[in-house]
Amino acid sequence: MRRFIIGIFTLCTASLACAQALHVPTFEEVISLRSVSSPQISPDGRHVLFSLNTTDWENNRYDSEIWISKDSGDPFPLTNTSDGRSFDAKWSPDGTWIAFKASRDASTQIHAIRLAGGEAQPVTQVEGSIGQYDWSPDGTRIAFTMTPKEGKEDKERKERFGAYAIDDEEYQLAGLYMIDFLPDARQPSELPCHEESDSLQEINCIQLPEPEALIDSVDFTVQGFLWSPDGTRMLINRRPDPLINSFFKADIAMLDVETGALTDLVTHPSYDAAVEWSPDGSRILYQSAVDNLDSVYYSNNRLFMIPVAGGQAREVGAAFDENISVVDWTPTGIYFTAWQKTDRALYRLDPQNGAITNVLSEPDRIFGVSISDDGRSAAIQGRSDVSLNEIYRCDLASQDLVQITRASDAIAGWKVSHSEVISWTSQDGAEIEGVLHKPADYDPARKYPLMVMIHGGPTGISTPSAVTGYVYPVLQWLDKGALVLQPNYRGSAGYGSAFRKLNVRNLGVGDAWDVLSGVEYLAGQGMVDTTRMGCMGWSQGGYISAFLTTSSNRFQAVSVGAGISNWMTYYVNTDIHPFTIQYLQANPWEDPEIYARTSPMTHIRQATTPTLIQHGEFDRRVPIPNAYELLQGLRDVDVPAKLIVYKGFGHGINKPKERLAATWHNWQWFNEFIWGEATQLPFEIDDESGR
Repeated sequence: MRRFIIGIFTLCTASLACAQALHVPTFEEVISLRSVSSPQISPDGRHVLFSLNTTDWENNRYDSEIWISKDSGDPFPLTNTSDGRSFDAKWSPDGTWIAFKASRDASTQIHAIRLAGGEAQPVTQVEGSIGQYDWSPDGTRIAFTMTPKEGKEDKERKERFGAYAIDDEEYQLAGLYMIDFLPDARQPSELPCHEESDSLQEINCIQLPEPEALIDSVDFTVQGFLWSPDGTRMLINRRPDPLINSFFKADIAMLDVETGALTDLVTHPSYDAAVEWSPDGSRILYQSAVDNLDSVYYSNNRLFMIPVAGGQAREVGAAFDENISVVDWTPTGIYFTAWQKTDRALYRLDPQNGAITNVLSEPDRIFGVSISDDGRSAAIQGRSDVSLNEIYRCDLASQDLVQITRASDAIAGWKVSHSEVISWTSQDGAEIEGVLHKPADYDPARKYPLMVMIHGGPTGISTPSAVTGYVYPVLQWLDKGALVLQPNYRGSAGYGSAFRKLNVRNLGVGDAWDVLSGVEYLAGQGMVDTTRMGCMGWSQGGYISAFLTTSSNRFQAVSVGAGISNWMTYYVNTDIHPFTIQYLQANPWEDPEIYARTSPMTHIRQATTPTLIQHGEFDRRVPIPNAYELLQGLRDVDVPAKLIVYKGFGHGINKPKERLAATWHNWQWFNEFIWGEATQLPFEIDDESGR
């Protein structure tokens, strides 16, 4: 196997002088890092499209544009969407056109541009919300799902009675539509177009074809579709409505494109979804939970293959103990990616005998993958322990990689994280891994403050990374002289189904064992100043942090981001009620004891740790009553506590200015309670310190 070399960093961590010469980035610089994603290789395997994501501070948003590399050459921008973004690029089957979605003027439409160059041309001009889209196999049509805008009845109701909503009844069903792709008809008339023959008001005179409704649904919503290789049929993923919990009721149907006939294909009691057609169109690969309604959130997904002509379905990949993310089914096999501990590789499954082969394991973590029609070339998104995500073109037979992007050049002069995977034994004997980040000038003879950063999920995962943190200033803490530990507590992805089930009916309790045993392991190694330790996390990480702040006095400061404080409060407010029932195995009325045992509020009277609470105003996943309940409980027992509400946000902070604010809030909180320093929130950045 040939190995690629990333010529980005000169390792000089053994030298203090070298470490001092590196730049400690500002919070803004970290948030402003460009990222690359969504690689798409051309059908012939020669060219690669990808998205470049940037930070727009002036408009407080993140932008996305499409770039292209031709024949592995230097990439250049294909789109430049003023006051909007372009994304979700797809090659036409012959590779001569590139379709993409562009958000402009509060509307998202499908556009297309020639590979040879020229201006982008509109394909759709619809008023609904376009979801998935794809070219027909012959490239003459584009199908897309669309949710219509507010209907006439809704407008009339609002006009008379104002705005109100009936829970779980306010939604629009998505239908399936198809539009002809006629590039020669996309040019405006040579004569000016006006509203009326005697008007001076010019209008858009490009006449686009009207989309045809394949499924103008009134009984179900179209979640997605897959064209058959010959273009005569489509697999339809459908469910009763778009509400988040309705995914359990998703089924698969077959649509005859010519006649419009819709036939049920897979209708198990639980979740079903079509994944891929075989290259010859004779078989279908689908994912199904079959009759499992009790453990979908933490069980391995299951893949099945069924003949289109009818016959018995057979399961494939069942011996692989992790979730399988299928990439493509090509003449050379079925390709998928999957976590194996903290690495993520590309695998090939033989559709005949079910054998699984590791195709590519470098870089260490492979995410987006796109494979050419012949199955020989791929475009991948991946990163190593010391790099940011990069886009590569890969020969799958030789495993030769050509690096297309240079996103990591931006951090070449930074004092980045130097991380390693460590392991320890938890209280009940479970083997736990975590990622330990050390300062660049780490001295094994010293004891360091420890910051514990807990990932969400719970089926998330932390991995070695040069730059990490979300709203936590990890690089700045490392520079300040701290260790940062990211535990992959029970329930994390990458360690198999049995490990993910270890916190069923043991949420918070077992998670706390794993975190605290990791802290004790490091302390036992003589690495940690145990009088200066902090803990933090968002979502599930916020819940575990809340559990630790009320049930333990091991930390000197805690930050709870969008965390659950009371499982009963959470259950009756969240938008994913089944999550709670599957993990706790009961609702609150059936088993109030398990809800109490796993809730941070149960232990509030023994809380002593100063706690910062961060929460989005309109969070539906972990609704904000959880934040207020924890805040009031801590105040009632005289524990220093502060709640910061991020206005207009849901479960995550997805705008740069508020992400900057949240980072500063954590910096202030831990500076005060770990380092004993008062830090003011600046209105202007100091050019010297950057903080």
